[in-house]
Amino acid sequence: MAQRRSMLLHGLRITLSRPRAVVWTYVFNLGLALLFSIRFNAGLNDILGHSLGAQRLTTAFDLGVVAAAIERVNRDAPSTGLAGMIGPAFYVLIYFLLVPGTLFCYQTEAPARLSILLSIGFQRFWRFVRIAVFTLIVSAVILGPLLAIQTVWSTHVDDTTVGVAAIYEKLAGWLIIAIVAAIIRLYFDLVEVYTLFLGDQLRPTGRPDRRVHRVLLPALRTLRLNFFRALGSFLSLAVVGFLALFLTARLAMHMLAQPRVWPMFLVAQLGLFIMLFTRFWQRGAETTLAFDHPLPIPKIAAPLPPPVFFPDPVDDEPDPIPYPAPQHLDAQPNPEPATPSLDEPDPGVFHHDPPTT
Repeated sequence: MAQRRSMLLHGLRITLSRPRAVVWTYVFNLGLALLFSIRFNAGLNDILGHSLGAQRLTTAFDLGVVAAAIERVNRDAPSTGLAGMIGPAFYVLIYFLLVPGTLFCYQTEAPARLSILLSIGFQRFWRFVRIAVFTLIVSAVILGPLLAIQTVWSTHVDDTTVGVAAIYEKLAGWLIIAIVAAIIRLYFDLVEVYTLFLGDQLRPTGRPDRRVHRVLLPALRTLRLNFFRALGSFLSLAVVGFLALFLTARLAMHMLAQPRVWPMFLVAQLGLFIMLFTRFWQRGAETTLAFDHPLPIPKIAAPLPPPVFFPDPVDDEPDPIPYPAPQHLDAQPNPEPATPSLDEPDPGVFHHDPPTT
């Protein structure tokens, strides 16, 4: 029977044991945000730096002025297609590099150093690209019809219902779509975790097993056997992350009219960091689930040359004719002739009479 550990507690333990994975991901995301906000900041300064309307943002915060300023920045400096794709492309690249390394460190005793995260990310890069392609295909097939149904449902609600009831009816449809999207995300998270486990196994050729399709059914089976447990953990952590982001964003909005900007920046970054941490907590919980339900694929070692045995001959039956005792053999034959054996002693040798004189 598979071992059942607490996904939340054990996942939190795994996440806290590798804190540098979260920190490095946050640093890269913050760096990308600051890098690609330089252009927007310059355009906003050109508009508000010489306008009396900017006082309505320093003495008080007027959302109308903010919306008008952002609209004018986008109209005066529209981003080209290539420039608009650079930011998401860098984000996806960082994702494909850091996530495999993070999962590898969660599954092993390796420390979450940046060199290890990037090296594992480069080794497993194309496997995670294939998983992303599978995710997009499945999401389009499942969520596409649901979004079309939601559009029709929203039109029907607008025609038949008004007030708060109409909002609740629309939210019910969006809630169903969100739960289905969470299930898809949870499933492919398990696919990613199992893909890292499969990469430690060797094919008969001696090369690492990189076949992503081999983990699709095991991940589906694990999700089916632990559906409510896994989905409950995933959704609860997602809710915690969004609540932290919502509360810190609301608190930062009340601090916008302050003369100092850094407290608002710290509060907003705290919310983003908590949301990022809950996402890594989800990864730790999914790793725990994969530990409890390992891949049902036996490990295949690299083929070795057939062993050569030299068995010693063993004769259990005694020989009926005993062998004579081994004789000592000289290196060279004796040059003297062998002494003849006589039946009785030679009388001339033992009874020799001396000659008479």
